[in-house]
Amino acid sequence: MYGRRVSRGGRFSGGRLLIAAAIAIFSLISYFSMSAPNPVTGENQRVNISPEQEIALGVEAAPQMAQQFGGLDPDESKQAIVNEIGNRIVQQSPAGSSPYQFDFYVLNDDQTVNAFALPGGQIFITDALLMRFTTEGQLAGVLGHEIGHVVGRHSAEQIAKQQLTQGLTGAAVIAAYDPNDPNSVGTAQMAMLIGNLINMKYGRDDELESDMLGVCFMRDAGYDPAEMVDVMRILDEASEGGRPPEFFSTHPNPASRVERIQEAINNIENCP
Repeated sequence: MYGRRVSRGGRFSGGRLLIAAAIAIFSLISYFSMSAPNPVTGENQRVNISPEQEIALGVEAAPQMAQQFGGLDPDESKQAIVNEIGNRIVQQSPAGSSPYQFDFYVLNDDQTVNAFALPGGQIFITDALLMRFTTEGQLAGVLGHEIGHVVGRHSAEQIAKQQLTQGLTGAAVIAAYDPNDPNSVGTAQMAMLIGNLINMKYGRDDELESDMLGVCFMRDAGYDPAEMVDVMRILDEASEGGRPPEFFSTHPNPASRVERIQEAINNIENCP
């Protein structure tokens, strides 16, 4: 027999690398070919779903999300206050000219300090957070922040970024994995962990942008943007002596946000 024999392991390794490279290239081309201007922020965003799809996703997920927090609060007076302030912010800010339909809900959860927005305009606040506020402006700060997520299209951006990082980490796992090398499993797991950390960083950057938009929307609706700083103090106090609020799992800690909020207030003339 003439010529050099190629081992099966070598052929498999080369095949894995080719597959991994193809997945990585496809993921990168798909992501960087997405581009759409945001009508409120002016930012050119990489998103792959339409506002109508965002709305449909949020409306579909809202009932299940509410159920996870004990359902909606039966106190209609609380719901009326949140509706009034939330709608005031929407109607008097650029959010009102967006394609999104905003709905506001108080969750019947007096233990979890949290507020969040689903794609397309479904916004929730827990009773535990709502009852810590002493002024309408503080509530407006949180609602303005969550409205900022919606008009900032952060969910749509996250979906696109997650697809990118899943593709790249999947490619890294395929390239790193070797059935004949037990250590390669650890390398593959590390690639997946790095992908998760990248997505978390994206989320925290979105939180800071929403703080800025929240400051702008508060001003537009006639509230004092400085009350956003009071919200950070309330959240900081909620973390003392026990488990940090659920709010902190995706939001930067209050101390790191106050400086950025104050900067946004000082440059409020730059608001969209």
